[in-house]
Parts: sequence; structure tokens; C-alpha cells
Amino acid sequence: MNEVEISDNSFLRQFETKVNGHLAKIEYSSQERKVFLTKLVIPEEITEEGFKEGFIKSVLNHIQEQNQRVVPTSPQIAGFLRKNRQYKEMLPVGIRI
Repeated sequence: MNEVEISDNSFLRQFETKVNGHLAKIEYSSQERKVFLTKLVIPEEITEEGFKEGFIKSVLNHIQEQNQRVVPTSPQIAGFLRKNRQYKEMLPVGIRI
């Protein structure tokens, strides 16, 4: 699974997508052109191979299109960024993973 279609629910401050009626989400907070990705929630009913990676990738691409930086405070998202160095330039100056 590659990119996932996401929506930005700014009221609840989360990026979300539905798969087979189940809601997967990445919670965030924004501050001064930075998006802090705080929590990744994927229901155990979503078992598609590569879904998590595709979902995170879609969210990062959306943030990149908005010309914003990303600060991963969720261990799962930080781990994804460690493995996918092409997103390293999205980190604010001074932030290392």
C-alpha cells in the first residue's frame, strides 16, 4: 500500500483516514510553521500490509506541501523518519532523530 487518502480535521487537530469503517488518525498540534505529530492511532482491525507506512507518508507529504516543518514526538513516527531519510529536511534546525 502506497499513499493513503487523508483528511485534515483541524477541529480535532488530527489527520485521519477511514479503512473498512475504522478510523486511523495522527494527532498533531501546530505552532509557528511547525507541526508536532504527537500520537499515531491505528485500530487493530486495520491489518493491510504497509498501511502504517503509507499513512505516515501521506501525512508527511501533506505537511511538506504546506511548507511546514515537522517535529515527531510520537516514537512510531520518529522511527519512520529514522528509516526514511528523505524526510529529514522537514525537521526544524537543531532537531535530530
